[in-house]
Amino acid sequence: MHIIIIEDEKPAARLLQRKVEKLGLKVHTLLHSVEEAINWFNVHPHPELIFLDIQLSDGLSFEIFEYFKQKDQPIKSAIIFTTAYDEYALKAFKLNSIDYLLKPIDDDELEEAISKFKTQHQKNTTPPFDIDAIKKMFIPPTEKDFKRRFSVKIGQQLKVILVEDIECIYSENKGTYLHTKENRSYLIDSTLEVLEQELNPKDFYRISRKYIVPLSSIKEIQVHSNSRLKIILPTYNEDEVIVARERVSDFKEWIG
Repeated sequence: MHIIIIEDEKPAARLLQRKVEKLGLKVHTLLHSVEEAINWFNVHPHPELIFLDIQLSDGLSFEIFEYFKQKDQPIKSAIIFTTAYDEYALKAFKLNSIDYLLKPIDDDELEEAISKFKTQHQKNTTPPFDIDAIKKMFIPPTEKDFKRRFSVKIGQQLKVILVEDIECIYSENKGTYLHTKENRSYLIDSTLEVLEQELNPKDFYRISRKYIVPLSSIKEIQVHSNSRLKIILPTYNEDEVIVARERVSDFKEWIG
């Protein structure tokens, strides 16, 4: 059985190697970067098991898989991820790999992951995993493709509104509206909950159940009752735009 470790830090790789070999498995190769791993896979058969660190010195380890997928030589090894990423994010793909181990690696969890691998290896079954879906979870928010424009229907025509032209977004009577810097409001087919995910959080913040505001449109911030804040916008004056009390702290952090 051929086993390799792809781990960013050499001391961590050697420590993991000792722990794995204590459990009766021989580690044959230690690799430390995307480039090094690609070069190795180009001249060696795929191992049965890879201990895989997600963040390597020259990029995400998923790039290794993408490289060979493009060459129509997909890597079919079993994977045990080793990472310092938060457990909550990793649960989304636990079923798509043999297992994952959070750093610092717990001996009992390592033993359990290896036991799981041995069982599946004996059955000659390696669970598939969607490398593209997993990678998306680790793309920094700044690289995510956020919404840049909206199309709204006006009579029999469509109007395109760029996110830069939005003064605020609000909900009213079960509808969601864009209010633009031209002092016009447009009904859109969406919800504030959906828009929270689609808009860049650096530029837009949901200050309450009713409003999402862009940082660029905030004209003034006033202290309001009950430890809340009131936002003054350039043209919107249909109602008071209030930062909910429970969001004031996060809002202050967001505006810097």
